[in-house]
Amino acid sequence: MKIAIKRPFDVDASEYPFKDHWLPYRDGIIHYIDEGQGPTVLLLHGNPTWSYLYRNVIKELSGSCRLIALDYPGFGMSKAPSGYGFTPQEQSAAVEEFIRHLGLKHFVLVVQDWGGPVGFHYAVRHRENLRGIVLMNTWAWPATLMPMKLFSLAMGGWPLGYWLQTQRNFFAAKIVPHGIHHAENVTESLRKAYTDPFPTPQSRIPTWVFPWQIRKAKAWLAHIEAKLPFLSDVPAQILWGT
Repeated sequence: MKIAIKRPFDVDASEYPFKDHWLPYRDGIIHYIDEGQGPTVLLLHGNPTWSYLYRNVIKELSGSCRLIALDYPGFGMSKAPSGYGFTPQEQSAAVEEFIRHLGLKHFVLVVQDWGGPVGFHYAVRHRENLRGIVLMNTWAWPATLMPMKLFSLAMGGWPLGYWLQTQRNFFAAKIVPHGIHHAENVTESLRKAYTDPFPTPQSRIPTWVFPWQIRKAKAWLAHIEAKLPFLSDVPAQILWGT
């Protein structure tokens, strides 16, 4: 079913010149882009990003691949359904329903940040659908390193982290621009592309839930880790930005 919905915020058309697609998800909506022809590539983003993250990859490869990038409910231009908790388990279920609805088969899975656990939860149970995997700065197991645990506690546990996320939009406004190596690439339109999806304290809660879940989703992450050997024969590329 094709539906047309007005974008909830504007984004520079020269940076993000893609046609919008919308998929009803319960009483919410999943926004995605579907560009190019050829082998299918599914791109999963992290926190607090959205399909905009992959804009240049899509421009570069759309002549030889079909590139699909969705926004998780509560991120980008997607609207979360009622009662949605924004946990990685729920986001993974949304991605699985998305894959099922589009009938995606034999695709390359690209994951970054929280896209790793979200995507690998699907991957370890549907090995037959994977053509390959590309991993970028991600993981798929319970946090064991103290810096990761402390990050989760500070940003997703202590009141200060909740305040920074909901009142200051900290990840989108500060962490994302700071993580871009070349300062000249941090334009005003880029800043707005990452902050505009979260205009209110309530809308920013999804960006707080993810760091909180680094500790809280321990059992779920352990379940994924136990099944990672199922993917040992899948062609993979690991890209790790410093």
